[in-house]
Amino acid sequence: MENTQAIPARATSASNADDSQLSRLLKTLGPGLLFASTAIGVSHLVQSTRAGASYGYALLGAVIIANLLKYPSFEYGSRYANATGESLIDGYKRFGNWALYLYLFITVSPMSIIIAAICFTTAGLLNNLLALDLPVIHTALFLIVGCVSILLVGKYSALDSLIKVICTVLFLSTLTAFVLTLLRGPTAPVAFYSSEIWTASGFAFLIALMGWMPAPLDLSALNSLWTLERFKQTGYRPTLRETLLDFNVAYVMTAFLAVCFMTLGAFIMYGSGQAFSNQSGTQFTHEVIRLYTATLGDWSYIIIASSAFSVMFGTALVIFDGYARAMDRTWALLFSRSQAGPGSRTVYNAWLIIGAVGGYLIIALFLTSFTALIDLATIISFLVAPIIALANHRLVLSPHMPQAAHPPRWLRLLSWAGIVFLTVFTLVYLGLRLMS
Repeated sequence: MENTQAIPARATSASNADDSQLSRLLKTLGPGLLFASTAIGVSHLVQSTRAGASYGYALLGAVIIANLLKYPSFEYGSRYANATGESLIDGYKRFGNWALYLYLFITVSPMSIIIAAICFTTAGLLNNLLALDLPVIHTALFLIVGCVSILLVGKYSALDSLIKVICTVLFLSTLTAFVLTLLRGPTAPVAFYSSEIWTASGFAFLIALMGWMPAPLDLSALNSLWTLERFKQTGYRPTLRETLLDFNVAYVMTAFLAVCFMTLGAFIMYGSGQAFSNQSGTQFTHEVIRLYTATLGDWSYIIIASSAFSVMFGTALVIFDGYARAMDRTWALLFSRSQAGPGSRTVYNAWLIIGAVGGYLIIALFLTSFTALIDLATIISFLVAPIIALANHRLVLSPHMPQAAHPPRWLRLLSWAGIVFLTVFTLVYLGLRLMS
């Protein structure tokens, strides 16, 4: 099932010697930053800052645990693609067509909600950036059409280049604000525990926070697809160590930035009497930008607003591309006579449009409650996470996975811990919902 015609063969030691280490690194970098761009979107700008503003550092442990226990499942996407030359979606087919149909259902069910949450946030940032007095639903429609149009005529290389610039700018601006916030100190004493977490609304927010921390777990399959696309784009098949380096650098960056955003919310808004708006995407995103300007000064508003919009726009592009790419591959495996390569461009384009229409309709339906839209998307992602984590774990230990590429023992143990953790929390949440 390996796509040997599409994916470059593993380079030999002699050919590797012809390239400098820097050249090989530059050819490898890309998929990890696409992952980071997706993660630094809603889960960081929205959920992490809300957590800090509402609970101080009380949910810091939840953020660290979620990043730690989800790490194996995300890492397996890069590991599996590099070792086998096929995506995780191809791997799911090895379990049988039922697994692909289940993956199709798991992916399609939250797709429009996730697209809506990201585009709604991006629209609010654009309204703030340009001081537009437009309904967010109109701005969101403009952005959705723009994203789809770019991807209908664009290529992976353009997306890859754009995301590298966006991630660099936002990382530097967030790091600067984080350091200055630490030096300035908190507005009020920051709590490390809050009994409000164990209320019905608090626990629901805890699940929502972990649902997209650092990203929805189905992103692991998209990460494997981007890894393979990078191979084809550069014509270079990196070593497993090189591929994992690209991913690990990006993953550490996303985990660190989650703590940065939580700190901004905790130090500037917690205990201040201020609260984030629940109803307006434009107002909410304006308040997020103010977290930066409260530290850096009003002069920085345009710079921070531009950076935040850029990263969310990049997230929107990446998520549109990722879902369309995943559905294209799933469609090819289920319904195409030739499964050696990706499906037709028509299938990719069709899923772009389906995601766009679905996302816009969700925004229209949930326009009156911004945070409810975000929480719904993140809770759905958390509920399906145990299934994806178990499937990924089985794939990287399957017989067709090269023995040398099997994860080390510590990673396998961490993977099992993550599966148990996600399963228990999912069952507890469902139990509470049934009793409420």
